[in-house]
Amino acid sequence: MNRGAFVTHATPQARAPLDPSGHERYTPGMPNAQPHPQPRARKSKLATDAPVLFFKSFLERPKEVGSIIPSSRFLERRVMRCARLDQANIVVELGPGTGGTTQALLRAMRPDAVLLAIEINPRLAERVRARITDPRLVVHCGSAEDIPGALAAHGLAAPDAVISGIPFSTMPRPVALGILRSIRDCLAPTGCFVAYQVRDRVAVLAREVFGKPSHAELEVRNVPPMRVWRYDAGSSPSPRLR
Repeated sequence: MNRGAFVTHATPQARAPLDPSGHERYTPGMPNAQPHPQPRARKSKLATDAPVLFFKSFLERPKEVGSIIPSSRFLERRVMRCARLDQANIVVELGPGTGGTTQALLRAMRPDAVLLAIEINPRLAERVRARITDPRLVVHCGSAEDIPGALAAHGLAAPDAVISGIPFSTMPRPVALGILRSIRDCLAPTGCFVAYQVRDRVAVLAREVFGKPSHAELEVRNVPPMRVWRYDAGSSPSPRLR
């Protein structure tokens, strides 16, 4: 008996044409053709290590780090609206940490604007430099008590906005007031100072330097919830309570 008589040969099915990479090109109606899977973007090691460094920095220098958890996108958006970043030419960020909020600020800023990020922790300052390559960013390692000096060191004019998340509640009173006066003295005539904090210590101290805030808001979609204040340049300080 001819065994070959029992062998059936399947009719070859039409295959989708190949693209230059050797994968089947997706053509609707073609059998077995499937959409080419999109490659997943790889996360930068610097980005994935940032939360760990943020937490370590908090443990090492708790008085210099405002929170162990980076800001949420909801808080970042609220801060940006208060600071009117779309109108700013020069912006100063106090305490960029690992650069999460710094990146959000850059996304909201104009293409020709400049962001000066002042960080007192050398390791965090170096991390921000390595993580963010945006040419509009200038990272300065130094104290927020000398904002005019930092601006002069990089040839920058008076800022339109100063944004701060540094923890005023853990600072000695003279240091906190020194930072607030440094902010007041460096602002452009139409500039503003925006602070986001868990506690209201900065608002209490700012009364002596700026007076009442022009805006005060609460962002509950942040962990922990954050208060946001805006002070406009040229505002009058309130009399100090005795």
